[in-house]
Amino acid sequence: METTRDDGLVLPAEVIADEFIPTMRVALARALSERGRSQREIAGFLGVTQAAVSNYLAGEARTTDRLANDERFTETVERVADGWTAGDYTGYDALVEFRRLLDSFVDRGPICALHEDAMPALDGRGCDLCVRGRDGAAARERETLRDVRTAVRRFAAADATSAHVPNVGTNVASALPDADEPADVAAVPGRLHAIRGRVEVPSEPAFGASQHVASALLVAAERDDTVGGALNVATSDALLDASRSRGYDPVEFDAGYDDRAAELREAFADGVPTVAYHDGAYGMEPICYVFGADARDAVERALTLVDAVGE
Repeated sequence: METTRDDGLVLPAEVIADEFIPTMRVALARALSERGRSQREIAGFLGVTQAAVSNYLAGEARTTDRLANDERFTETVERVADGWTAGDYTGYDALVEFRRLLDSFVDRGPICALHEDAMPALDGRGCDLCVRGRDGAAARERETLRDVRTAVRRFAAADATSAHVPNVGTNVASALPDADEPADVAAVPGRLHAIRGRVEVPSEPAFGASQHVASALLVAAERDDTVGGALNVATSDALLDASRSRGYDPVEFDAGYDDRAAELREAFADGVPTVAYHDGAYGMEPICYVFGADARDAVERALTLVDAVGE
């Protein structure tokens, strides 16, 4: 359940209290229950009543999907649940983890997006106004979000794209000028997924919403400052053949994540290709990255490949 209000003043703290905290408590209670902790223990750790924990576990408490489905949120919940169950985390340690997560969510993240939903007067400028204030970067950030939004709609509406969405989902990313971390890259929280032959878009784009595509894009932009957008699709022989037929020379890199940035820097030593791919590994799908000047350009290049496969 996400907050909706009239067009009045809404503070970010209200969104945090109404959306983030309830969702965090429910997710953490369920994670701890799965690890065998009693309702009494969970209630003591969360600082709530046992009756509240019972409601959390029964599915009677509201949560916000935009937060609960965010990869960073689920990773933090699992890490805290594992740490406290093992005796490695105290309440203080858990607070540090969630404080760090919340900081990333407030500035250009899903809390910012929820704040815009709750206060329409922000008109797409949420974090630009209430976190950083008016500055010259605001327009660039809005344009970057617009770039992703337009590119995603184009990809989702095009014919046959669902067949090229990997099981882990597709993300479309656009980087700010001089981006040097995932928080400087806009993408779609929750990624795009193929459902019944259609590409479903779970939410509006936000900064810091991608790790893997953003990381690949950051390396590409580091090597070539004309590259500003990327998306991932499923690697296939047909797609690679289509890439070659369209004059793109796909570059292969290792699938491991131990030092992905170093691997990509080596793969891009002679320049950033339009298409870079890996053939997967144990528990890891084969993935293909398509790069462009921005997200829209990357999507258009990917669609030429999809069309070629269809031919």
